[in-house]
Amino acid sequence: MKKAGIIRCLNTEAMCPGTSCFRVAKEGKACFSEVGPVEVIGHVTCGGCPGKEILPRALKMVEKGAEIIALSSCMVNKAPGGKYFSCPFLPQIKEMLESAIGDKVTIIYGTH
Repeated sequence: MKKAGIIRCLNTEAMCPGTSCFRVAKEGKACFSEVGPVEVIGHVTCGGCPGKEILPRALKMVEKGAEIIALSSCMVNKAPGGKYFSCPFLPQIKEMLESAIGDKVTIIYGTH
């Protein structure tokens, strides 16, 4: 079973405990369907806009064995509760992650 780290939006942290992300990761469903069931080894926030801690946190999870980094659905899609929208910094975050770690790990955009 592969190991994954999940990064989620700091702004939605108070309204979401991550249970849907953990469930689909464990079952290998939704956005994890191409990689199958995974063991979640880390679940952190982006560190706040504009994703200022994403790269160091992703690198730390890779250092700890993550083979997959998944940006949670609250970053990629409309967030739970309809209060927020997808991360406005997502294009820059994608570019940064892909150039820094895209050759080392699989990057998944969305979880459920």
